[in-house]
Amino acid sequence: MKAIFGFAAAMSALLIAGEAAAQANYPDRSVRMIVAFPPGGPSDIVARLMADKLTEAMGKPFVVENVSGASGNIGTERVAKSTPDGYTLLISAPGPLVVNPSLYQKLPFDPARDFAPISQLCFTPNVLVVNNDLPVKTVQQLVALARANPGKLSFASGGAGTSNHLAAELFKMMAGINLQHVPYRGVSVSVPDILGGRIPVAFLSTPTALPLVRDGKLRALAVGSSKRWPAAPDIPTMDEAGIRGFSSIVWHSFLAPAATPPAIVERLHRETVKILALPDVRRKFDDQGLAVVGNSPADFAAIIKAEGQQWAKVIKEAGLKLGN
Repeated sequence: MKAIFGFAAAMSALLIAGEAAAQANYPDRSVRMIVAFPPGGPSDIVARLMADKLTEAMGKPFVVENVSGASGNIGTERVAKSTPDGYTLLISAPGPLVVNPSLYQKLPFDPARDFAPISQLCFTPNVLVVNNDLPVKTVQQLVALARANPGKLSFASGGAGTSNHLAAELFKMMAGINLQHVPYRGVSVSVPDILGGRIPVAFLSTPTALPLVRDGKLRALAVGSSKRWPAAPDIPTMDEAGIRGFSSIVWHSFLAPAATPPAIVERLHRETVKILALPDVRRKFDDQGLAVVGNSPADFAAIIKAEGQQWAKVIKEAGLKLGN
């Protein structure tokens, strides 16, 4: 019996030593970075930039793989159910982590339970814009016009549950107004109708909105970030415009499956923060209208929880629900 126990203890020690060695040598082969959205979109652009820099920093290939569908749920599920060894990672926008759990009747993953946050990478705010023909120049003037004409003003979005849709629903809820939702198959499809005045109001991302505002084609009333956006310092925040506590930003983030060894998560976080501090990386993000973040895993986990609660309330108030 003692021999059996001794053998088991020896084997256990060998396994622990082997795991420690594997973590110390991480990565010793290529790493997949799953993007749950199609190629060419913001998450994909961010992922490919990070993959190139992580390959340089860690000496093994970091390879981007696009697994899109179901508003990001398919690719996110694949990472959630992958082996937690640091060789399958996720680059994610907010949707799958803080919106879809309330928007969909059932999800095959739990953002809080199934992932180990590494860091938020970058973000951009949504901008409240109006057509030039609408007789308003401030958020409060828009609120007054909407209250005087309940249900007669409409807003465009890239589809039910998208960031710009939920931004408008949050605005409606906080301002106590009624705007009619007109969903499109993507934000870019909606822009001609906003410019033409057929849809007078929208929340657009800064990379989409600011060129149109600078060209005088749309009027910007406020940004959804907590501070004024550096690329457009003359546009007030929604908070400054009287909608206190309003926040609508689109971020891109880095996560591993839950139960990934803490040493690997820490290594990835450390390298990520170093990469985000590089001047050329900051310049490339800035060119895309994105601000660098690089927060801690704990801070990012707290944001997932807080934003999940925020959007759950908005989704319930708006009566939104999608099937699976």
